[in-house]
Amino acid sequence: MAGGLTVAALALGACSSSDSDSSKKSDDESGSSAKKVSGTVTVFAAASLKESFTELKKTFEKQHPGTEVTFNFGGSDALAASITSGAPADVFAAASPKTMKTVTDADDAKGTPSTFVRNQLEIATLPGNPKKITNFEDLTKGGLKVALCAKEVPCGAAAQQVLDAEQLKLTPASYEQDVKGALTKVELKEVDASVVYKTDVKAAGGKVEGVEFPESKKAINDYPIAPLKNGPNAEGASAFIDLVKSPQGQKVLTKAGFLKP
Repeated sequence: MAGGLTVAALALGACSSSDSDSSKKSDDESGSSAKKVSGTVTVFAAASLKESFTELKKTFEKQHPGTEVTFNFGGSDALAASITSGAPADVFAAASPKTMKTVTDADDAKGTPSTFVRNQLEIATLPGNPKKITNFEDLTKGGLKVALCAKEVPCGAAAQQVLDAEQLKLTPASYEQDVKGALTKVELKEVDASVVYKTDVKAAGGKVEGVEFPESKKAINDYPIAPLKNGPNAEGASAFIDLVKSPQGQKVLTKAGFLKP
């Protein structure tokens, strides 16, 4: 009788272990983490990520009921300065390694930033391209009003890189503090063209027309992302970054026109 009880106990133990392993496997497959994600996740992100990240916010909040993702979109240089000055944020997604370096040099990032997408410049013109702009050099012609991002901003630094490589001079009608500002100048018909990202032209729909130029390949920007040391929601930061880098997140980003890392 004792032997029978021993066998039964072993069988029950094996069954319990199997159930536990099955449950663990189920959790792993569903992507749920050991630590439940909750609360607010604050993300500082380059302005060009606005549409994509706003879409991913819906996915994230659906995957983690009770959470809320809040954003601060803007020029990467200004965002980096805010972070190093103590602004509370959980995640920083920059439009260039240089602006991310400002944060890592200040020891405000946690771990090593990783590139999650890349972006390429494009010329935005008024619908129908009334000034018949066909290439980058056309922007330097007299009588044309052009908006550029400020040189400190990644899209502005990239445009300047192209100008230097092609040995061209361009005096813009205005320098804007982020890429959305440069795009808006065209949408409001305050300038004839602006140098923005492909993703911004795509997001604008019929409000602008895009003109591709081969020289843009000389200044493609890598976009790094990293959790921040002083962020109040470490689990939330990790989960949001995981979503951005996941196949689902990458699908949203590439659909918006971003290039794979």
